Amino acid sequence: MPRLTATTHSELIAGLRSHGFEGPYAGGKHRFMISGELRLTIPNPHRGEIGAELLGRILKQAGITREQWLKR
Repeated sequence: MPRLTATTHSELIAGLRSHGFEGPYAGGKHRFMISGELRLTIPNPHRGEIGAELLGRILKQAGITREQWLKR
């Protein structure tokens, strides 16, 4: 199984959009993206790259498999 690698904030946004998410929208301390009834919180961009572990947790919440993410 291919491994996830760290990604930038803009790559995360683009990848989520390619999987049907809209946004990001402002909300409280963090921005969020929406797909149907699912509201997904996005980490703030000022922390640098998003690590593989955090990316994996975000994808799990979004219902996106590693294979789907890597094929985009």
